[in-house]
Amino acid sequence: MFIRALANLLYIRASAKPMTIERWTHDIDLITDAFKREFGSLSIAQLNWKPNADTWSVAQNMDHLIVINKTYYPIIKEAREKTLKLPFVARIGFMVSWFGRLILKAVQPDRKMKSKTFPIWEPTTSAIDGDILIRFENHQADLKELIRSNLDLLDKVIYSPANKNIVYTIEAAFDIIVAHEKRHLEQARELRSKLPA
Repeated sequence: MFIRALANLLYIRASAKPMTIERWTHDIDLITDAFKREFGSLSIAQLNWKPNADTWSVAQNMDHLIVINKTYYPIIKEAREKTLKLPFVARIGFMVSWFGRLILKAVQPDRKMKSKTFPIWEPTTSAIDGDILIRFENHQADLKELIRSNLDLLDKVIYSPANKNIVYTIEAAFDIIVAHEKRHLEQARELRSKLPA
């Protein structure tokens, strides 16, 4: 009986990961397609339009996603190479889970919780080049490859690129990245609805 229960648990755990990868890559494709479809016909001026200095343009939202996602790449690389130096808090399992849930909740697409980003994640400039949609599409392909090539590391703990004392698993990081992309897609949609005629 114990062996059968253990086998079932291992089967569920093993089969859960491919389901997760399918969900992540599917959602990334949907986000990419939505940005292309909904903003692909906008001019450079429209992509860079913003109603005030405190609001990001559609182009800045896309640039921000590229910037923030890329900050995870070297950390995940170090986790793969077993050279990542983690803080003490990474040894406390419930803290790792708690941070993962906390950050995921903060980046949900409903955007009820407004938040200011860390300086390292600000868009690169205030006026983004017209190739932003192509750069974003290429970045999304790279992101899917990052996920596919690190499926064996989902349980590994990493720290947030913004703060080394905020720790969560790579699986949580991928959840956070995808939810955060959905959040900025909604932000870009809100902007589009306010574009001057």
